[in-house]
Amino acid sequence: MTLALLSDYFPLELEKGDREEKFITSGVTWQAYESLLTSLGNSSGYRVAYLLETLEIMSPSRNHELDKKNIGRLLEVYLEEKRIRFWGLGSMTIKSEDKQAGKEPDECYCIGTDKEIPDLAIEVVYTSGGVDTLEIYRRLGVIEVWFWQNEQFTIYCLENDSYQVKSNSQLLPNLDLNLMAEYVTINDPLEAITQWRKQVKDNTNS
Repeated sequence: MTLALLSDYFPLELEKGDREEKFITSGVTWQAYESLLTSLGNSSGYRVAYLLETLEIMSPSRNHELDKKNIGRLLEVYLEEKRIRFWGLGSMTIKSEDKQAGKEPDECYCIGTDKEIPDLAIEVVYTSGGVDTLEIYRRLGVIEVWFWQNEQFTIYCLENDSYQVKSNSQLLPNLDLNLMAEYVTINDPLEAITQWRKQVKDNTNS
């Protein structure tokens, strides 16, 4: 599908709002994918994924964005209190023409040192189906992926070029993600951050 066809179809299919929607199409060239990214620009609220000529465009819901923000803030509080160096890259587009893969995570981070490809990608899942997110990240070499779905985290770590489900983060082995999940679901973000910071400090000092 050409960029012109995408541009004609795309605005009619997805509208920003409380409802999460996806548009998926095949036969999209890499050049059309990159042109679409340029057309959308950095201000776009959409998430775009590409894998082997299949393109996915998602319009995230309000709850999706709230969870994304809450997870990012809580993780950064942990990293700050533990004095772990990090680079928060938000929804930066990660892509490789050679690998025919590209993705805009909900959040992504380099841990320890700054890198071209982030160590950690975080995905908030409210709508199932679509392109194979893990295959995109595998091709790009992201070593750890967290999925947030049904108010819990699932952790995937890249080992021998394939992802394995783990009970805890390999990048941040002392982070209790089951405990952090309880704070993600607190309705008041300020209260969640305040309580979480105290929890992390208490654990650090104990």
